[in-house]
Amino acid sequence: MNSFGKLFRISIFGESHGESVGIVIDGCPAGIPLNHSDFSADFSRRKSGAKGTTPRREADIPRIMSGVFNEHTTGAPIMIMFENSNTRSGDYRKLQHTPRPGHADFTANQKFGGFQDYRGGGHFSGRLTLGLVAAGVIAKKIILPMQVKGTILEVGGSSDVEAAIDRAVEQQDSIGGIVECRIREVPVALGEPFFDSVEAAMSHMVFSIPAIKGIEFGSGFQAAKMKGSEHNDNFVATDGTTETNYAGGINGGITNGNEILFRVAVKPTSSTHKTQHTMNMKSGKMENLSIEGRHDTCIALRVPVVVEAAAAIVMTDFMLQSQQIKRIHKPKTE
Repeated sequence: MNSFGKLFRISIFGESHGESVGIVIDGCPAGIPLNHSDFSADFSRRKSGAKGTTPRREADIPRIMSGVFNEHTTGAPIMIMFENSNTRSGDYRKLQHTPRPGHADFTANQKFGGFQDYRGGGHFSGRLTLGLVAAGVIAKKIILPMQVKGTILEVGGSSDVEAAIDRAVEQQDSIGGIVECRIREVPVALGEPFFDSVEAAMSHMVFSIPAIKGIEFGSGFQAAKMKGSEHNDNFVATDGTTETNYAGGINGGITNGNEILFRVAVKPTSSTHKTQHTMNMKSGKMENLSIEGRHDTCIALRVPVVVEAAAAIVMTDFMLQSQQIKRIHKPKTE
């Protein structure tokens, strides 16, 4: 449903044009330093307003409602809420009966019988990834010295990001992209075969991010073109360090101590300025659809920090399960 994790468990809530969006984090160890300024850097990477992103701007001020006292986590569930203040719900009124191609409008209507909040994609909107990024900020603190870094490799099939964005804007269309994530300082032996492997848990979490359509670890799909003698990572040290990293830091679903490496495919934003074809569920007729509202030309530009957060959440849960995080900070003494 709307929760993920075993020991480090997150529950997401809200809608794009509702009163608020946010996250509840359960299982966070006590004593983690945390204040509002800790969120600023990652929130700024997710923010819109730059070329190729939606002009919708939100303050994204975190309201920490529970689980933090005297700027440290208490061990109780942490609830962080963000108000939605810059909404233009009128742009979506006609979409109640005419689902947008590529969006969850049709499937949500069928699943929830028309009771879903259709404004701005409702609960299916990328707006909800703000809560994931917030949880990721906390997770990154817990797993130190492990480091997680996401970067854009290409958009629209080109490594020249700026030129590709300019072409898409000129053509009044949207483009997708590829995001790479690297996790360093990973301990050996995290993960469980078969169904709780690191790849399985990471894929589960990453595919929860709207617009993600593919994932590959290490050499990924290129492995199908390689010979075993080429693909195998030869050991070069007794700590498990390997000469190459085609496995992406994972063997048998378990971390091998090398850098975890994976890449994700981000689809083009489904809403574009071009006329599309859809159905009218009220009249039963097919008709053309011109989408209004504010949308990203390339949502992939804002995805790296979300993927980072997802990866950090997964690694935190594995670290807690392996009991490699017992006490982060010494108890306070008066």
